Amino acid sequence: MGPLANPPSSRPARRTGAFQRERRQALLLVAPAVAVLACVALYPLAAALLLSLQRVILVFGEREFIGLANYRFLLQDARFWSALGNTAYFTLVAVALELLLGLPLALLLNARFRGRGAFRAGVLIPWAIPTVVSAKLWAWLFNADYGLLNALVPGPALNWLGSPRLALHAAILVDVWKTTPFVALLLLAGLQGIPLDLLRAARVDGAGAWRAFRSITLPLLRPALSLALLFRALDAFRVFDALYVLTEGGPANTTETLSLYAYKTLMRSGDFGYGSTLAVATFLCVAALALVLVRLVDRGRAP
Repeated sequence: MGPLANPPSSRPARRTGAFQRERRQALLLVAPAVAVLACVALYPLAAALLLSLQRVILVFGEREFIGLANYRFLLQDARFWSALGNTAYFTLVAVALELLLGLPLALLLNARFRGRGAFRAGVLIPWAIPTVVSAKLWAWLFNADYGLLNALVPGPALNWLGSPRLALHAAILVDVWKTTPFVALLLLAGLQGIPLDLLRAARVDGAGAWRAFRSITLPLLRPALSLALLFRALDAFRVFDALYVLTEGGPANTTETLSLYAYKTLMRSGDFGYGSTLAVATFLCVAALALVLVRLVDRGRAP
């Protein structure tokens, strides 16, 4: 027999060479996106980190390197911990309500009935309205003197946005109204990915609607629920625009979140050093939350 045209020992080397060429080509294709990401994300983060190590007050022309002094002050800043608590409470309550309301809404959107297309379009209207516009609309509804909500609620008029006990919950109501359709849309995509054969087989076996939902629909919907939780928790934790329009952090800072506190320190007080420290702290909190939720999403996708 003559020598082999392509010895077996040369095939792995060829495959390795082809893999290396594809890898280099992939890196070249990704490089522009990485460069843009570095410009719009990493550079501002690095600049904020550098500013957080300095005392920078532009009004007085002060600029000096102080190391970790801003971070030491942050750990003792009662206003920071109050803002962190407000942010965590807002995120927890708002996201929980959005998931609880979004699931039955998604089931309704997934059902077959006459006029379903128009109903789906109508449900998405709150999500399509810009946040500032919807917040201003709700500010009029919450008005203690002529607001529609006080006209509908029996009893004495409530100062929705002026009461420390009600203001944050009013902001949560606005966020739930606006973003529940988005959660329902994500869950609707998950529902449409569930094979109908499984539900038909469950009916044949005598399972009722609740048993089929609990044993089939809900377990298969876990990835979509985890993804909705990830998106909404990260978005709610950095809430700014709705609260700024509604209360600007008042009354008495009871609705002040980390984003609002950082904005006031940077833009109103002009303290760019400590404001950048607050911005970095907010980023670290969001990053930690993202790591926890990504693990939860991976666990939800696991069989």
